[in-house]
Amino acid sequence: MSHPHFTPGPSDTAPIPAVPAQPGPPPGPSRNRALLLRGAGLVAIAVVAGLVWYLIRHDSTPDEPVAESPATTTKPAFDYKLAEGPVKATDCAANAYSGAKKFFQDNQCKSLARALYTVQSGDAKALVSVVLVTMPDAAKATELKQLTDRDGTGNVSDLVRDGTFHDTDAPKLSGDEAEYESKASGPEVTIVLTDFYYGHHDKQLLNRIAKNALKLSGKLR
Repeated sequence: MSHPHFTPGPSDTAPIPAVPAQPGPPPGPSRNRALLLRGAGLVAIAVVAGLVWYLIRHDSTPDEPVAESPATTTKPAFDYKLAEGPVKATDCAANAYSGAKKFFQDNQCKSLARALYTVQSGDAKALVSVVLVTMPDAAKATELKQLTDRDGTGNVSDLVRDGTFHDTDAPKLSGDEAEYESKASGPEVTIVLTDFYYGHHDKQLLNRIAKNALKLSGKLR
């Protein structure tokens, strides 16, 4: 059985009530606090984003060290070969001359060690005297160094001067052409004299040989 068509009238369907708008936060301190918190959050996000961008652009990984060229790092090396000694003594006055002898007569040393070395650099050969004097204290060591540093005040006799080293070709290490270097360290004084064989001349090379030879004093202790 079919049902007759029915058209509802205005009163047959209940009207749908309108959804009222949600009220916002009331004006006043609460609203202002909310705005401040929201602004602070945006600032924090901006700071974090800026920090990330900075780290990306400034990689903290250290750069690989750049090796220096050999010309700036390589120092002249000399192969010193022992030719005589070490000869050790405790009477420095007996092994010195001129003003140095007088100094040791007034200021007894504790020990003395002397040696000779040869060194070859290209076609140049040098003879090197290394003397290590140990004084009672650093003050006396400084006095001795100041004395021998001056011209014409004497020195400790090297093993060529006192005839210990027998080599007819050996240069005269106490002569005017010899190169002199000294160093005081605590109670110890190192004295170096060097000159070339066969009249060779190279003042800069001889100076480097003398300065480098100061390190040989460690072999005389």
